Amino acid sequence: MNVCPFVKSKSTQALRQLSKNSALTTQARQCPFMAAALNSKREYSSASKPVNATAASAASAASAGNSTYSLKAEHLKANQVDLSSNEHGFDYQGFVNNELNKKRSDKSYRYFNNINRLAKDFPRAHLAEENDKVTVWCSNDYLGMGRNEDTLNAMRKTLDKYGSGAGGTRNIAGHNRHAIKLESELAALHKHEAALVFSSCFVANDAVLSLLGQKLKDLVIFSDELNHASMIQGIRNSRAKKEIFKHNDLNDLEIKLSQYPKNQPKLIAFESVYSMCGSISPINEICDLAEKYGALTFLDEVHAVGMYGPHGAGVAEHLNFDAHLKAGIAKPIDPTVVDRIDMITGTLGKAFGTVGGYVTGKSNLIDWFRSFAPGFIFTTTLPPSIMAGSSASIRYQRSTLQDRILQQKNTRYVKNNFVNLGIPVIPNPSHIVPLLVGNAADAKKASDLLLYKHNIYVQAINFPTVALGEERLRITPTPGHDSKIADQLISAVNDVWNELGLARMGDWANQGGKCGVGSIEEVPHIWTDQQLSLKDSDLNPNVVDPIIDSLEVSSGIQV
Repeated sequence: MNVCPFVKSKSTQALRQLSKNSALTTQARQCPFMAAALNSKREYSSASKPVNATAASAASAASAGNSTYSLKAEHLKANQVDLSSNEHGFDYQGFVNNELNKKRSDKSYRYFNNINRLAKDFPRAHLAEENDKVTVWCSNDYLGMGRNEDTLNAMRKTLDKYGSGAGGTRNIAGHNRHAIKLESELAALHKHEAALVFSSCFVANDAVLSLLGQKLKDLVIFSDELNHASMIQGIRNSRAKKEIFKHNDLNDLEIKLSQYPKNQPKLIAFESVYSMCGSISPINEICDLAEKYGALTFLDEVHAVGMYGPHGAGVAEHLNFDAHLKAGIAKPIDPTVVDRIDMITGTLGKAFGTVGGYVTGKSNLIDWFRSFAPGFIFTTTLPPSIMAGSSASIRYQRSTLQDRILQQKNTRYVKNNFVNLGIPVIPNPSHIVPLLVGNAADAKKASDLLLYKHNIYVQAINFPTVALGEERLRITPTPGHDSKIADQLISAVNDVWNELGLARMGDWANQGGKCGVGSIEEVPHIWTDQQLSLKDSDLNPNVVDPIIDSLEVSSGIQV
């Protein structure tokens, strides 16, 4: 203020009076600095309307009136006003580095190992060097279908004939026979009227849940607290009201459902197998509540398709095992749990060994998703070879029980031996073998020791996939993990637990238990001994190379 000749020449009272009678701007335009500032904008962008960031010349600025100031335009360097600001732009790199450093400091930073699965030697893989081999114990290729000859042959033939890509979205590049066949196979697998294939099940869950919330006015979505991130994302994007109920807690779910009128739209979103703890939801009982309170049911069978039921349709099929075994590809005479589910989503990228996701349900509902879901409309469809391989994989698993049975037997062998050694297996009825560690640093150390000392690959699982303090190793046996390979794993894990001094089952029990370890009895497996004794000859012959009609909804229903 001491530098400005105008301010020095005016009293505080005079300045205040000028501001009241709007004469201040007129006076300011006589100043070369203020006039230029009034006629210009800062050099960085703001939320206001875009303007050209130019610096007005002092001469033009001073021409607004006869200046009485001692500071003239010719006194300015290069006859221009310097409008540069002392403010700094946002430190984007600093923000990113800070976020990464936080993950490193809390030991949740994730390192990806270079694991190259060998199709002809699965479950073996090599690291960066091909002669550096390890045994993979954490793949979601649960049945080893990534090496299945039926799947690979279908992919090779289709790749040679139709090329590597789909050429775009179905809306742009058109429909094709492989999509029609795959969606028909999926609808037949789940005994629903129709199916729609997406690029992944993450996309399918997001697209379906977000569309339902955006279109159904006043929809309330009831979500299990352990639902997958894809479902959480879809619910968030739906902008619908949500109610989160305690994991598999029917009482808590009913309390929340009862707070809303029956005629208000509702949807219960849950999974069949929860992949990080291996728990299985009470599907039938949830359907009872849905009918009682007027809710739709959305069941994610991602970690169950291929693995459960006589034909690999998932837990919903498994709950009526005998009826579906007898009926084969046909619908059982009496209603089943599958009939009570409005929407089933699943993946092709785990037990079926390829990639992609899907949703099944009533024809008009699937047509509605096809017509309105941006996640389907604006995403390039799967390559023909992937869809052909997926269809072959589904048909193969429908016609055999042996992969599912052997996988379950290998899982039991591993779980039982771990329990005998006091290794803390989180109790569950499924094919997942989670070993509780309890902190991120030790989980990473255990994973590294298994990999570099014992040539066994088991990835550590930490936050946000699981809650802080519940970090674990997640083991998934396949039909290829026989007792000889399993004994190597069991010995190695026991050695790692000893070397790191990790808590065993008794230690967790002394602390009151966590995640079910040390606090509850072992949970019986969903596959019964009787079911594990079945042979492929016990299947209905109609499941072998069935003729499945194409679904009209896949291309659009003719009116």
